[in-house]
Amino acid sequence: MKQNESSITSLISAFGRAYHCQYDTPLIFDDYIAKELITPHEFSDIGENMIQGIHFFNPDMAHQLKDDPDTILKWITQVQLSPITLARAAYCEPVLLHEVALGLKQVVILGAGMDTFALRHPELEDTLELFEVDYPATQQFKKERLHQAKLIIPGNLHFVPMDFTREPSYESLTNGGLEKLKTLVTLLGVSYYLTKENLSNLLRHVFSGLPTGSSIVLDYADEHLFEEKGRFNRVENMVKMAAMGGEPMQSCFTYEEMERLLADVGLLIYEHLSPEDIQERYFSNRTDDLSAFETNHFIHAVKK
Repeated sequence: MKQNESSITSLISAFGRAYHCQYDTPLIFDDYIAKELITPHEFSDIGENMIQGIHFFNPDMAHQLKDDPDTILKWITQVQLSPITLARAAYCEPVLLHEVALGLKQVVILGAGMDTFALRHPELEDTLELFEVDYPATQQFKKERLHQAKLIIPGNLHFVPMDFTREPSYESLTNGGLEKLKTLVTLLGVSYYLTKENLSNLLRHVFSGLPTGSSIVLDYADEHLFEEKGRFNRVENMVKMAAMGGEPMQSCFTYEEMERLLADVGLLIYEHLSPEDIQERYFSNRTDDLSAFETNHFIHAVKK
């Protein structure tokens, strides 16, 4: 990502969550704040760009739906844009809230983008410290959007600037206020864009000062990422879109590779959801086009 630009993927992800809240039912994940972080003009522009790009997504659907732009946008959003961001949020948040119920005091959100957890849970302001870690430009963009939407940054939300492709440091987090307490780390929508070396380095540094019992929730793409086409070519489209947006995908893993990478930094897998598991848990019995991505996996891993 260019350092003077906000992350395109974070904006598209917020659009997918915002659209879902307004137009889909039943909800997989209710991020009712997401739409506040996108201007009406941006929301319209992103939607229009998607509609105009229907031939890129699927020429057959472009012909079939050519006279119905609203249906085109719903189809693109449900098939391409929303499934991963909705499912990973729906997986992560109950894990986080369960940990809070057990006494968790700190959460580190790596690659926070336009995350809205702090805003949706004001009841936790006095009991849970949240550290959003991302590129400085992305954080500045988010702060501006919060200001424009007249949303107050909660007192327990701390912004820690970091470039994951350079030398990350635990000190950056402690300087931001992180203490040596049991911590939940989240890394959602990030692993794809890092080299395996950068991902390992990031996790090693972040967990270096965290105590036993701290854990991470992350998603990753499996070894089929760069060869799988997916339903309506959506996996192939996702890879192409990331490259076109200036944020090319870098890494995919077999389960065994991810298990080893995590073990090397002292983490043991507690739970793993395959694409089939994600489909069953979050998308079964739907009558619309939302379904689990073919190459996406979720993991909850705990520090030994």
